[in-house]
This record gives sequence, structure tokens and C-alpha cells, in this order.
Amino acid sequence: FHLCDTIAAGDGLCDEATVRRVVRAAPEAIRTIQRFGVDFDQHPDRALRLGLEAAHSRRRIVHAAGDATGRELVRAITIIENVEVRRLVVQDGSVIAVVAAGRAGALALPTRRAVLATGGVGGLFCDTTNPAGSWGHGLALAAWAGAELADLEFIQFHPTALDGPRRPMPLVSEAVRGEGAVLIDERGERFLADTPGGELAPRDVVARAIWHQLAVGRRVFLDARQSLGPRFGKRFPGIAELCRSAGIDPATDLIPVRPAAHYHMGGVAVDSAGRSSIEGLWACGEVACTGLHGAN
Repeated sequence: FHLCDTIAAGDGLCDEATVRRVVRAAPEAIRTIQRFGVDFDQHPDRALRLGLEAAHSRRRIVHAAGDATGRELVRAITIIENVEVRRLVVQDGSVIAVVAAGRAGALALPTRRAVLATGGVGGLFCDTTNPAGSWGHGLALAAWAGAELADLEFIQFHPTALDGPRRPMPLVSEAVRGEGAVLIDERGERFLADTPGGELAPRDVVARAIWHQLAVGRRVFLDARQSLGPRFGKRFPGIAELCRSAGIDPATDLIPVRPAAHYHMGGVAVDSAGRSSIEGLWACGEVACTGLHGAN
């Protein structure tokens, strides 16, 4: 089912072999991450508490602290800050060094292996959930080095960013819709009622439907009052706090939302092991294009 759901959400443009390999490896990957010290949400019997999100036919999404998964993942790794890579040095088709700059000045790091894990391009957009620093740095490094890029036109817009002045825009997780919240316009009408999958249709479908509402001058809201109500704060403490900081009580108020640039499917073209077209250069995560995501 996970394979079928992924291919359907990718609008038929996924590489099936890649999808099959990733979905089969996912459970062990989650267990590996847990061994690194990441604390995912669990039921009292220690089984993972799985959430339901868009385009999934069953619950299979792991979270940490309800809506703080990214923060928990970062907590478990070591990051060297205030150093920026400026150039990948390539000789005879192979990486031989990385040129970087920090507070102490420029430095060259001789290496035969480099892994790009620089994220996406969402910072290029005004309405985005990404930090301003996500402007395609890794893509630029790879392109300058001569690496092959692919599917750069495929950019996913998340349907439900909190509609307000804050940038980057806070994300109202899909998991809220997975718990039964619905999308309505300013007249209180649920405009996705007749759409296959409803609020949990693929993100491009939901984002496009919201955009059509905004284009004719209507505002769009996420209504969790009936599905979650007073339980909202306990189930999604981070989102509840973001809403409260904007003067919204999600237990009793409608949450204004709009689409925002969220994820880049394109990137550095890599094979099933993450290898790019340049010897010694790998890419992983959002900066990589594996064929897993297709168009969405």
C-alpha cells in the first residue's frame, strides 16, 4: 500500500524501483534513528504512535512531540556552525577538496568524498515554510562543479501554512487534517467535500483548491473545532503555541491558512546509493533528486 500511495501521489512520475527500495527500508531506518537517540511519539505499550497524512491510505507517519519532529532530529546530531561551503573543487571528474569560509577566514579541506545535504529552494519564495537560507546553495555548488541536475521545475507547495505576516510561515501540519480538521472558506463552506480524498488528497490537489479560493478573493480556514476542540493543545502543542502567538485559539477559532513553498522534488541527480555524476560527490535529502517523489 505504501508503494501504491507514493506512486499515486507522485502523479505517475516516480521511479518505481526507487520507491520500492525506500518503502521497504523505511521501518529499519526508523529503528536506526531511534538508536541514535531520537525519541518518537509512542503509545503506552511502546509501539510507535503513527499519524495519518495526505495521500496515505493508512496511518504510517512517525512524529516527535506531536509536531516537533524536525527539532527532535536536529537535537540528536552534531552541527558545526558558522562555516559556509563556497566551492567544490573537482579535478579530472573527481572531488578533491571543499573550499569553505568561517569567522577565521577561508579554508580548504582536502577530501575525496563530499555529501551535499543542504535542503531545498523554498527561501526563494515570499510565501514559504523554509528558512531564508534555503535558497539552493547545494544546487549551486553542484552545478558549478558540473554535476547533473534533474526535475528542477517540481516544487511542492504545502496547502496549510499559517496565513499571517511571519516569515518563514509556520506550518500547520497535515497531521491536523489527519485528525479530522476540515478546510472551509469564509462563508463556512467545505470546498473539498467532493474531492477524492478530501482534505487528505495529495498536497498539489489541496494547495490548488485553496489557491482557487484565494484567487477569487476568499479567505481559507482550517476548522479543528469539532475534530479536536479542547484536545488540540495536547495533541499539537507546537502548532497551538504558534496559533496563540498570532492571537488564535485553535480549540475555538478558525485557523487562517494558505499554500506556501515547502519542498523541492528536483535536485542533484543521484543513483540509488546517492552518488552524483561526479566521482566522490553524493547528495541526500531535499537537495537530491532520486526519482522517489516524482512530481509531488
